[in-house]
Amino acid sequence: MRKVLCVEPVIFIYIFASSLTSPLVQQFIYRQLWEAEYNSTFISDSNASRCEQNKSSLAYIKQKEVQEKASIFNMQLDLTGAVPSLIVAFVIVANGDRQGRKRSLVLPSMGALIADICLTVISYFSLSLSILFAVAFITGLFGSMATFLGGGFAFIADVCHDEKQKTTRIAVVDLIFGVVSGLAGLSSGYFLRGIGFTWTFVTASLLHVINIIYIIFFLEDTVGLSEFQHQSPVSCKELLRETFSGVYMLFKTAPYKKRILIIVLLFTFMTYLFTMVGGSSLFTLYELDEPLCWNEVYIGYGAAAFTSVSLTSFLGVYLFSKCLKDIYIVFIGIFSYIGGMVMAAFARTTLLMFLVRVPSLLCFMPIPVLRSMLSKVVLTGEQGAVFACIACLEVVTGTISLSVFNILYAATVAWFSGFSFLLSAGLCLIPLAVLCWLLCTSWNGEDLALLVPEEVSSIESIDS
Repeated sequence: MRKVLCVEPVIFIYIFASSLTSPLVQQFIYRQLWEAEYNSTFISDSNASRCEQNKSSLAYIKQKEVQEKASIFNMQLDLTGAVPSLIVAFVIVANGDRQGRKRSLVLPSMGALIADICLTVISYFSLSLSILFAVAFITGLFGSMATFLGGGFAFIADVCHDEKQKTTRIAVVDLIFGVVSGLAGLSSGYFLRGIGFTWTFVTASLLHVINIIYIIFFLEDTVGLSEFQHQSPVSCKELLRETFSGVYMLFKTAPYKKRILIIVLLFTFMTYLFTMVGGSSLFTLYELDEPLCWNEVYIGYGAAAFTSVSLTSFLGVYLFSKCLKDIYIVFIGIFSYIGGMVMAAFARTTLLMFLVRVPSLLCFMPIPVLRSMLSKVVLTGEQGAVFACIACLEVVTGTISLSVFNILYAATVAWFSGFSFLLSAGLCLIPLAVLCWLLCTSWNGEDLALLVPEEVSSIESIDS
């Protein structure tokens, strides 16, 4: 059977299935906590969710308590799956340089399948929400989203030999991520209203089954069989040593400027991801609360609005890369995100909340550009190591960000629910300051544009 090197369908299906269930899990938790608080069935009409806007009523106070409990519960759930997924992502993605990329794709897909099956059972039999912690931990053991994306981006870096093509191809994956997650978010509301939680989780499970079959039987690996694979199986201790030595050597053997540049770019990636993940993760709870009081369909519309943001961000990367250096594209994207978050903090009507996406049209640009910049500065055999670092940073940063912003939202929702959005915008000053430091110090244009692998090799040979 002839196999293909097209990984985009795998990413498409995985992101769609995950994005279909992600908002539903939040709404499922919210509804369960709401019903426990009010001791009655949750009701959602065609216009808005059951939402109390009279601030002096007892129902309003209970509603705020549900918001706080849901925010804390989501934070605890994220922490439960973060630790195992961090370890698995680092080991699997880093070893992809020798053992292939398919493991990084198939394991998270299997974990997501198990999670959706468990969610089906929980929703069908109305089981306790505490079971979700076990589900999150099991999903983390299979690597979760970080391992999948780390393997996917490393796969693309392997097949792209032209540096401009690499930037565009990585941006295409982020475009798929945004567009598909938006479409899935839009569909989730109609799925929930049409077939309910249980059958929506069943649908997502079937999509993951299709994905696993494609990965195993139709997708060709970019890394061929190596001598390492023909040797006798090594112990877990030896495997971990080999894994960490690859990442260690990435920094130890690199020239000074290359090492500093990698660290600075990773820090910039981490700080921007912290602000973006934390701020955007609160949209669902913010939209469920007064004065918006959105129902599941409106929440789906809001998620789908990010489709346009992903598309415009991709077009921005494609067009700006022809006339601007990568670092300036990152600048533009960060300022775009700041504008959207400031607007979201004061959005008190449905129209204004949808218009939040207008100033945010280019906010996704920094993520693929920073990934591409990091990929360009390392050698071919170091792609797995650098994407393992990125994957681990995504897990750590995303988990800490979700925890911090959910706790902050729970503490401030009673007096100003938009405070977390303002903080998210303010924290963007950190990556902006780092990028300004790069421009104002001795780094020249060639350093900022990043050296291609051949140039790096020559520099390393000179330094040695």
